[in-house]
Amino acid sequence: MHPFILKEIISVTMILFAIIDILGAIPVIIQLRQRAGHIESEKASIVVLVLMIVFLFVGDKLLEIIGLDIASFAIAGSLVIFFIAMEMILGIHLFKNNEELSNTVSIVPLAFPLIAGAGTMTTLLSLKSEYQTQNILVGIVINTLFVYLVLKNVQWLEKLFGKTGIEILRKAFGIILLAIAIKLFRSNTHL
Repeated sequence: MHPFILKEIISVTMILFAIIDILGAIPVIIQLRQRAGHIESEKASIVVLVLMIVFLFVGDKLLEIIGLDIASFAIAGSLVIFFIAMEMILGIHLFKNNEELSNTVSIVPLAFPLIAGAGTMTTLLSLKSEYQTQNILVGIVINTLFVYLVLKNVQWLEKLFGKTGIEILRKAFGIILLAIAIKLFRSNTHL
């Protein structure tokens, strides 16, 4: 087995942190909590962790079944990440969110698709083409812990950052995502 590489772990952690955008999701999380009464932080975090790990290991097999290679999926993923970044930077909505709430709000729509959605899944497969699996797993665990901390302390964070602070964080992570999308596209197109 290959050793853990700190540089890869930091890169993966930062990429997943930007794509999950849990800080940018704070306004949505607050709205969900107000409608549902409360959010089960533990349940949501466990679902996020399981979804990401399962997709990391089974996602490429699924692609093989439908006849796609990881590079093609990485390019498609880079485009999805590009559009998510544009949403964050420009404050527009390209993707439609399912706003229906039920007693499973901690799982749907919070854990999936808000936290571990299509962008996160696509990113995981894209990362698999550039980083070692064990380093991606560490990045997943670190991000899940961070998601848990944010969900557990969302009221405090709302007061700390304020509306303007949350908007600034969203724009900053949008620019980081845009750069990641371009890097993924370039490294998988061999231009």
